[in-house]
Amino acid sequence: MSDWDGKSKGTVIGYKIFIYSIKIFGVSTAYLILRFVTFYYYLFAKKNRQAIESFYAEALKIPQNKIKALTRKNFFYFGQTLIDRIAFLIGKGKRFSYTFKNEQNLIDMKNAGKGGILLSGHVGNWETAGNLLEARITPRINVLMYDGEAKKIKKYMESSTGGSKFNVIPIKNDLSHVIKVHQALSNNEFIAIHADRYLEGAKYLEIDFLGKKAKFPLGPFIIASKFKAPVTFVFNVKEKKYHYKLSSTTPITEKLPAEEIARLFVKELEKKVTLHPEQWYNYFNFYK
Repeated sequence: MSDWDGKSKGTVIGYKIFIYSIKIFGVSTAYLILRFVTFYYYLFAKKNRQAIESFYAEALKIPQNKIKALTRKNFFYFGQTLIDRIAFLIGKGKRFSYTFKNEQNLIDMKNAGKGGILLSGHVGNWETAGNLLEARITPRINVLMYDGEAKKIKKYMESSTGGSKFNVIPIKNDLSHVIKVHQALSNNEFIAIHADRYLEGAKYLEIDFLGKKAKFPLGPFIIASKFKAPVTFVFNVKEKKYHYKLSSTTPITEKLPAEEIARLFVKELEKKVTLHPEQWYNYFNFYK
């Protein structure tokens, strides 16, 4: 059973404060405010705090005397992902820079003319990756996701910032999203999918992840295995205040079973989480 319900957390007033701060005072001031906000959440978001601290102790074997400081750092980094996201939406993203390890992989996928499937997870900041790459490799990135963001927040974000720059393909019970994925790939577009959150009631695979069995959603890997588009695993982690590091794996071009793609993805996810535990943003019992 997964504790994740497919919905983003937060309040409209919280988004208003940060949008106003970034517009008037800039990103640095928003980061300063964030230190107080994330400390509040560290004190009172007990369920989230316990989940991440348990993961650090049991999965990553981090010493107890280092876990509290790492958890506070994690909350602060997560808040930065939201601020950076807003900054790009309102035209304040020019000061951000990045390096891209194996960028040629995506260029080759684009040149092959079959589109591409980009599998990622909740390590680092995937949306900023798309903003940094906007029009550099492809003018259009489609994001396949559960459309679970709270309606009031979504409405406010759209009215205040113009909304996401990505084309969101919501996952539907009638499988209409599969048709849209096919159309996008036929147009030589990229499909980005998070593949590390299992939603209760959905089909899943149980795979060894950092020494314990964990459930991963089957859907993303079925899509990756059924279409003829190349598949790569893409991550984007923050290295400095305004600098990100993107990476992609060698594209899978041959037809592989969904289970095999899933195992390859989980191995890459293990590497990223081990290297960047402060940027692991799954705040629920990952092994439950």
